[in-house]
Amino acid sequence: MSKDEHKNESSRRDFLKSGFAFGIGTLFTGGLFSSCSETTAKVTISDENVEKIKLLTTDGQIVEIDKSKACPISPCEPPVGDEARKGIPGRKFVMVIDLARCANAGKCTSACQLGHNLTPDQEFMRVYLMKDHEYTDPYWFPKNCYHCDNPSCVKVCPVGATFKRDDGVVLVDAETCIGCKFCVSACPYSARVFNWTEDWSKPEVDIEFSPETSIPRIPGTVSKCDFCPDMSRQGKLPHCVTGCPMGAIYFGDANEDTICNGVETLRFKQTIKDKAGYRYLEELGTLPRVYYLPPVDRQFPYERGFEKLTDEQKLRYKNISDNS
Repeated sequence: MSKDEHKNESSRRDFLKSGFAFGIGTLFTGGLFSSCSETTAKVTISDENVEKIKLLTTDGQIVEIDKSKACPISPCEPPVGDEARKGIPGRKFVMVIDLARCANAGKCTSACQLGHNLTPDQEFMRVYLMKDHEYTDPYWFPKNCYHCDNPSCVKVCPVGATFKRDDGVVLVDAETCIGCKFCVSACPYSARVFNWTEDWSKPEVDIEFSPETSIPRIPGTVSKCDFCPDMSRQGKLPHCVTGCPMGAIYFGDANEDTICNGVETLRFKQTIKDKAGYRYLEELGTLPRVYYLPPVDRQFPYERGFEKLTDEQKLRYKNISDNS
């Protein structure tokens, strides 16, 4: 690598490490702010009193521009129909969950429910209590749809309602779904829920269904975690990530080799390597896009996860907690 190339790569690494305030949008959409023109991005600013910001251009270069000359990207409407089956170009989304940080706060679940207009009994993100051996303490285990690269749900769907996009996301088109539940049976991770009735609060305005938001839900169809690609289009993180107060959930782009939990930005591959990341039931050959970091050096005793639960909720974990 030449001296100039090394300098540029070092600058790019420093930007990704420290630039969350403006950086997370650039990872997903090319920037929360984009230059209003090609010329603007290349302007050399000599006035030291001008407030400047750093942006990552589409060709991987870091530029510094006058903040007043940057314009925010307008939020885009989530695609519908055939357009929703096209992935976000150049992206390969991935999630990493640090089990040492999870304290069963339940905020990932409630944030997801709010963002997807779910009822309290419907959970796209569930938190389980796991115990690997009689001599080990239990630990909390968040589980959502794994957006597998070899998804059995897609293979069994007779009408093509469940589909895999090239950005790694597996979605459900409720307008095509016939409610046969083949995908529910085929999923080894029990990631899907069935919409039995219309008995839920509907959006305030009439909107067209989009697989990217799973809203509005349609009775007699299947739904599940969708990785919130509508949020990614806006340069935002999924609801579960921003909802987690422990920073246990990271989300990012494997092509950029970057993941973020809303506070810190990490290298995806190096994190998985250094912390012995793994995929749940990987032996099934489904190739999940959700990775786990083992619950070593836990930040919280698992008992904390019971503090705010109702007696009914505690029953969910009774078998494991009684044997601990």
